Amino acid sequence: MRQQYRAQNTQETGTEEKKSRVGFRQILSSVFAAALGVQSSKNRDRDFKQGSAGAFLIAGLLFTVLFIVGVITVVQVVIANN
Repeated sequence: MRQQYRAQNTQETGTEEKKSRVGFRQILSSVFAAALGVQSSKNRDRDFKQGSAGAFLIAGLLFTVLFIVGVITVVQVVIANN
């Protein structure tokens, strides 16, 4: 029953569900865009439908750590030059 509905729905809309995974570049782009608050709804929907939560979690944590280390480094350099 579900397969028939899905097949009819696919034929009516003219689109097929994509099973492809989100690539590394797309994950990075999405994490940076989300961090800046400029993520488009199209990309957000793609990430939720095709992406792996674990990959985005790891990328987000890595971005956060690198951002904090970068801020600390900049502050240390500014303090050392005064």
